[in-house]
Amino acid sequence: MLAIGIVGYKKSGKTTLAMELAEAIKRLGLTVTLAKHSHHGFDEKADTDTARFRTKADMVLGFSPGGSFVAWPDERPLAELLPLVNTDVLIVEGGKTLTTLPRIIIAADDATAKDLDPELALAVYGDNALDELMATRDVDGLARIVAKAGFLLPGLDCGGCGRENCRGLAVDIVAGEATLADCVALNAGMKITVSGKPLPLNPFVERILKSGILGMLGELKGFAPGPVEIRLD
Repeated sequence: MLAIGIVGYKKSGKTTLAMELAEAIKRLGLTVTLAKHSHHGFDEKADTDTARFRTKADMVLGFSPGGSFVAWPDERPLAELLPLVNTDVLIVEGGKTLTTLPRIIIAADDATAKDLDPELALAVYGDNALDELMATRDVDGLARIVAKAGFLLPGLDCGGCGRENCRGLAVDIVAGEATLADCVALNAGMKITVSGKPLPLNPFVERILKSGILGMLGELKGFAPGPVEIRLD
């Protein structure tokens, strides 16, 4: 799944950019989910961000201490909502602490931008560039960047890639020093899907499941080494 975060402080224009970017990505022929993080809950009145999001995207998610879409009374982490996503691209508005996907920074100055984890940034939206990051107000250009360089890591922090956590791998991918192929959980030899959605496995769990299944199959008459396919409905 392609994914991008849009981060900035209150009233920086995150919502406007998220909706404009969603429309630009749809013009590329891709479907979009908009996800919004809120620290103060959600208001479904007609003039609110969440209501406006519904007019721009193919699917809308929200996660907050005050409630989550779809209709849960408590906050659920984004990872638990992802099985609901069935679009090509995920745009997350807010969520500065999410480090499993790249981001677009909105900041009025260098000091503000540096507080928004620029190591994960693909670009700065606005007029002020930061270090080697380009600054732009070309939303169609940003859409093309997302379509090419957006990504989402599983967030298992398993260390299988040699980094301390998923953020470390995400930073290296943004810097061009790694690719999604370096994520062991996403490229495990054992593949599990639930309702069509891939279920990432950290290396330890994969080894346990794989060894256990092969051990049991080895006791069955007619079993021979080779690719194994098991389907549970």
